[in-house]
Amino acid sequence: MHSDPDTCDLLVIGGGINGVGIANDAAGRGLSVLLCEQDDLAAHTSSASSKLIHGGLRYLEHFAFRLVREALGEREILLAKAPHIIWPLRFVLPHERHLRPWWMLRAGLFIYDHLGQRVRLPGSRAVKLAEDNPLRPDLLRAFEYSDCWVDDARLVVLNAMQAHAVGASILPRTRCIAARREGAWWQVTLQTASGLREVRARGLVNAAGPWAAKVIEDALDLPSPHALRLVQGSHIVLPRLYAGDQAYILQNVDQRIVFVLPYEDDFTLVGTTDRDYRGDPAEVKPTRDEEDYLLAVIGHYFRQTVDRQQIQHSYAGVRPLLDDDDSNPAAVTRDYTLSVQGQPDQPPLLSVFGGKLTTYRRLAESALAHLQPWFGQMGPAWTAKQPLPGGDFASPLALEQELEEAFPWLTQAQRRRFVRSYGRLCWRFLAEARSAADLGEMFGAGLTAAELGYLCRDEWAQSVDDVLWRRSKLGLHLNAVEQARVAEWMQENAPADS
Repeated sequence: MHSDPDTCDLLVIGGGINGVGIANDAAGRGLSVLLCEQDDLAAHTSSASSKLIHGGLRYLEHFAFRLVREALGEREILLAKAPHIIWPLRFVLPHERHLRPWWMLRAGLFIYDHLGQRVRLPGSRAVKLAEDNPLRPDLLRAFEYSDCWVDDARLVVLNAMQAHAVGASILPRTRCIAARREGAWWQVTLQTASGLREVRARGLVNAAGPWAAKVIEDALDLPSPHALRLVQGSHIVLPRLYAGDQAYILQNVDQRIVFVLPYEDDFTLVGTTDRDYRGDPAEVKPTRDEEDYLLAVIGHYFRQTVDRQQIQHSYAGVRPLLDDDDSNPAAVTRDYTLSVQGQPDQPPLLSVFGGKLTTYRRLAESALAHLQPWFGQMGPAWTAKQPLPGGDFASPLALEQELEEAFPWLTQAQRRRFVRSYGRLCWRFLAEARSAADLGEMFGAGLTAAELGYLCRDEWAQSVDDVLWRRSKLGLHLNAVEQARVAEWMQENAPADS
């Protein structure tokens, strides 16, 4: 066991999906790992996605076959690793003659079905739309195919928890402000809530997402090997537009596609947009034009009319894409590039440019392969078959039945949410309870003091946003008074160093 808290084999900058994925894989291979994140885990890009684990059907148009094949393979692996936060989702793709032709869609879906491994998910098929479907009555034909839903922020937190369980130090709200090479080490200065901290690392991983180039140039005082193109993607949340568990993938006249997804039982999630972004990635917000764009797509395809007053919530994220000089933001590659700077006799710097949720695990394996020359003692890859925390159960339905037997006083809504958020981890805050009263104060939507205490203690939550918008989406279900009470409770009870 590594004993010196101020030295480590690998220091990872960035607590998004790529950073925690690399930290988790490295720690499980026997390296001592410290991860620092300037804000909360998944505070930015990794919690602002379309919530999908998918191969990327539209990437086939840009001939990104390697990326799609890798993503389709990972789709199967992740579905097995995290059945509590990832589950199958059936997509309906309605056809309009003046957009992509029928034969092109059929060919693309055939490739999508066969390019990568597909074991758990059914393949695509052509369908006739029923008369009572929620789309315009003149839309008669469509395709169906499968991908997966994911709770993106929880995917990040669960990887961080697994990394911590195998020895990694996870430091949210800790910023790397300077790093320099000194002999065989990186000497790193961290800014924490209590002041500056100096640590030494044998290797440095820059997984700062939209800030990756800035970290290299400002904190490390080195030239960045690649430029990033920051592309803003925004989403809106509407009241539920239709019954059923299916999602829709809609083609717009500008050749972009928009996803329409069932969300948090009572809502519909619509996104995303693609527009170049210049500014601080932490300050990104949906624009009125983007919201109008998404509303117009819904208005074009759905029978139900929608307007701005129906928007319940909106969010935006900045995708840090490798700048390939394409004039169309939607066409910029979603693939990732790993860059290693450092001679064999120098401590390495590995930087991550680009990437997507679905391929984070493969990206981590590739990153450690690049670092192998400096860390010959590391063990083999291990994450492909290891469930994420809470994911060791046969099926969500079986686990929900197990919860009902163990805690019959839980509501059905609580049981379902606990299975879909925590899997077996929910026993950590339920195990000692014998009645609903034992869970403490009820804040609304099934959220209790016992669950809040767990999130602060075991999942690094410190603020009301950490709880209501990242580790859960209960912000959609609690009113302003209830949210304020959650904030008060956290100020009164959350440990300062959680």
